[in-house]
Amino acid sequence: MMKSAALLAVLVAFLSSSTDASDQETTHSFLACGQKTYIMDDDGKVSWTYPASTRDGYVLRDGTVVLTLSKSERYRGGAVVKIAPDKTETLLWEGTQSEINSAQPTPDGNFVITEAGNKPRLLEIDSEGEIVLEFPLACQMKNHHMQTRMARKLADGTFLAPHLLDFAVFHYGNDGEVLNKLDTTVPGDTEHKIHSWPFTAIRHGDGHTLVCCTNGNRVVDFDSDGKIVWTLTNDDLPGAWLQDPCGSQVLPGGNIVITSYAAGRKDPNAPKLFEVTRDKKVVWKYVDGQKVGIHHFQLLTTNGKRLQGPVLK
Repeated sequence: MMKSAALLAVLVAFLSSSTDASDQETTHSFLACGQKTYIMDDDGKVSWTYPASTRDGYVLRDGTVVLTLSKSERYRGGAVVKIAPDKTETLLWEGTQSEINSAQPTPDGNFVITEAGNKPRLLEIDSEGEIVLEFPLACQMKNHHMQTRMARKLADGTFLAPHLLDFAVFHYGNDGEVLNKLDTTVPGDTEHKIHSWPFTAIRHGDGHTLVCCTNGNRVVDFDSDGKIVWTLTNDDLPGAWLQDPCGSQVLPGGNIVITSYAAGRKDPNAPKLFEVTRDKKVVWKYVDGQKVGIHHFQLLTTNGKRLQGPVLK
């Protein structure tokens, strides 16, 4: 017990001391998910940690944290848990296949979960863990880990699910029918030499869909007709900051925050998170000097004020 407490104290001290504030006017607090799971306050200090690797996470209005856990000895197929403000932990779902990749809370208190494996599927469960909706995912079957990532339920009751090795974001009806697809391959790259694996797909604005493409090191925005109308690459940034861009969040004012999972492996000064405007101006960045990346995240506050509206991540 003493040894665990000491390790936690070292982690908190290390993360706190390595935050790069860079004298920026904009400040954010955020939940970080990855090999290390923590909440960073906007003053650069860690206020909360969780002792497990995570793939996705949400902080609810009442302070409850919902986490998608990576597969481990404890949970062979991953799991979804929630931690109440009083630190009471509840198991919402234990994975039944290879891994769980996302768990999105819905406005009515349910959770949208994806399982990768021999029978990849999307489930919606209620707060008691009972399945209220389920359908198979129409992705490739050979590589379980590369089947899907951040599935999200939309306001109209349909679902977006990025399928990495299918090079597309699939739009599903609530009966599992594939309504359409957004192709994330680079135009003209018929042999997929540039691996634009879709990871996070965010429906925002007037039917737009922002997509992070990991190995392609691109972030693209599709309009409601499926046409790419905005693209961010490393050519638009001060450096090679897009290094396996996994997670993203569209803020209420329209700015976009991106996490690069591989940032820091070669250059410790590469930002783990950064915020850009639609005209590609960088207005905030977070650097921690570590090789360990952030898989996904949720921004909680800006300049000390809680973000309003739906969480678009």
